[in-house]
Amino acid sequence: MDVTAPAHRLSAAVSAASRLLPARAGLRLAADAAGLTVAGAAPDLAVRFGCPATTHTDGSVVIPAAPLAETLKVLDTELVRLVVEGTRLALRLDNARFALPLLPGTGVVPDPPARVSEVDGAAFASALRIVAGTAAKDDPLPLFTGVRLQGGDRLTLTASDRYRMAVARLPLSSPGALDVLVPAALLSEAARQARGRVGLHIGPGRFGLSWQEGLVATAVLDAGFLSEDSIPSGAVDTTVTLPAEALAAAVRRVGVYAEDRRVLTLEVGDAQVRLASARQDTGEAEEVLKADVSGGRTSPSFQARYLLDALAAFAGERVVLSIQPGMRACILRAAEPGEVELTYYLMPMLSR
Repeated sequence: MDVTAPAHRLSAAVSAASRLLPARAGLRLAADAAGLTVAGAAPDLAVRFGCPATTHTDGSVVIPAAPLAETLKVLDTELVRLVVEGTRLALRLDNARFALPLLPGTGVVPDPPARVSEVDGAAFASALRIVAGTAAKDDPLPLFTGVRLQGGDRLTLTASDRYRMAVARLPLSSPGALDVLVPAALLSEAARQARGRVGLHIGPGRFGLSWQEGLVATAVLDAGFLSEDSIPSGAVDTTVTLPAEALAAAVRRVGVYAEDRRVLTLEVGDAQVRLASARQDTGEAEEVLKADVSGGRTSPSFQARYLLDALAAFAGERVVLSIQPGMRACILRAAEPGEVELTYYLMPMLSR
């Protein structure tokens, strides 16, 4: 194999593959007339990224991913030439040379499952950033570490860590039947790399994303009962509408004076909400915000960081808080929903 590629484009492809693959994984580099392909596979994962390149001699090799990624990251050059030299792959520059050992094996990456529909990549990534943020980072129940994707006329994304749940709906290019639970961290990284229209692939026990120069396919988790239908939402007592960023700023200020659990109470009044907190060692704080209020005067308490996460999803918009009595979830939605319809469920906390 002998190929010349743009260093920054090759570095981006190799880094993307390395972040998705397990540590010490091998990468398969394949050069042909179409350019250079960077691919890798693990028992439950397959990744493939394209890179423009000028191929002098066709061929493919398998090399360790981590040292290649680190080498490309620090190169200060526009082009890099990759040439097989015996049992090594040499990276040649005008004034330097780096050589990595070739690994045994073909490193063949399996084809993705069947494509069922596609979605706008930017809208998908934006919705996923919010939804995946509610998935548990480390939980003995895999159910709470994934994002559930359900297809139909629209694509629905759902995730929860049991304290909150986010649900986003966005348009599909065509109706597609799917219902899978995908690890949130891997799905988020894949969506971050995607560009343009993103294909959705589904097969027995597998799910995949594809775009013009990329592919990620993975085994799925058990979708189980992760559904917004499991959260009662028909007993709304109070509705509060106000700018999300104004409420978030007040939460940050008043939260400085909250106790260690950082639990704040939203006291709903006539055309206003009042936030208050106090600590014996630092003092107390309160702030009143104007709001559109209807219904009763329920005053729930929330953990400040969870409330801030929820409000961040509606930055720049007016948010509607539909407050249910007792310990039922508070439902947050945009006052004027856009193309991506987002619903955020936030469980209240017991105040002290």
